[in-house]
Amino acid sequence: MTVLRPGPTNSLTDVAGILVGHADRSGDGWLSGTTVVLAPRVGAVGGVDVRGGGPGTRETDVLDPRNLVERVHAVTLSGGSAFGLAAADGVMRRLFEAGVGHRVGRPGEVVPIVPGAAIFDLGRGGDFAKRPGAAMGEEAYEAALSSRARPVPIGVVGAGTGATAGGLKGAVGSASVVLADGTTVAALVVVNAVGSCVDPLTGELYAARFGLPGEFSGLLLPDADEVAAARAAAEAIDPGGRSGRHGRDAFATTIGVVATDATLTKAQCAKVSGIAHDGMARGIRPVHTMFDGDTVFTLATGDRVAPDPPTSHVAFHALLDAAGDCFTRAVGHAMLAAESVQTPAGRWRSYRDVFPSAFPTAHL
Repeated sequence: MTVLRPGPTNSLTDVAGILVGHADRSGDGWLSGTTVVLAPRVGAVGGVDVRGGGPGTRETDVLDPRNLVERVHAVTLSGGSAFGLAAADGVMRRLFEAGVGHRVGRPGEVVPIVPGAAIFDLGRGGDFAKRPGAAMGEEAYEAALSSRARPVPIGVVGAGTGATAGGLKGAVGSASVVLADGTTVAALVVVNAVGSCVDPLTGELYAARFGLPGEFSGLLLPDADEVAAARAAAEAIDPGGRSGRHGRDAFATTIGVVATDATLTKAQCAKVSGIAHDGMARGIRPVHTMFDGDTVFTLATGDRVAPDPPTSHVAFHALLDAAGDCFTRAVGHAMLAAESVQTPAGRWRSYRDVFPSAFPTAHL
């Protein structure tokens, strides 16, 4: 049996040609941001799967396998709910200026294809009107261009700046894996969920059960007193249970991107996104609620030649399995990288601060 291993940085940029940039604001009423995932200049074949009752998305119909355009040039993940979808305008502007996009006429006449999704974080910084727009999209685009050969920054950055998860601080997380045939699969997630990433009985991160060998082995089960205190705090905040929340805290949404260097069709990319939702469900409970608009994009760069049938069916199955597990692991890394945040609108403690006994070493 082959033991799988992560890529060099255990992040989305382990897929060659994929770049990630963040832009964010904290303080003065702000707690939000934008994350841009750039495909290679020629684009990547794209797919998407949108679930939950409250999606905030842009240009997802273009990724339907029945429709014309196949290649995506960037994906924008943003805070700001539906307002934050405007961050993609800035990304499109910069791509157009660089001559990158779907050609519709003479040289230079291109339309960049930039699907996007947004999380609900409005008002978490204290000012409901402070949210990402086109300028922040341009800033994240520039950050992506300057990020070559660097690991993806994770934690309270970019679109994860204002994220929360089941009452704890949410964040950006990422993970990757190299399959036995050399194919790389990776995921990036913005964890912002109505549901929780933590087993209420043990304090264990659900995602920690799905790590690669040694990936989460430094974690311990938290002390019973910490678990009881966390449960009591959650009940005090939400006496009706997770489904009984009210006001702004009732809305959330987890969004992300899976990338691979495999050669896939649009339909296959959509299938990968669907399996990534299975990975989301392993790391967050519940998911796809009426108050979440959970969305996963998939980008396939096609750097690796597609295997011939019947080998291709076996290879695709392995890729699907890896995509689901990568997404779960990325959720775990997001929660471990999160830091506590306090604003005029409230205080959100990190998993590390709520369950310090789970960390016997200084760094994990």
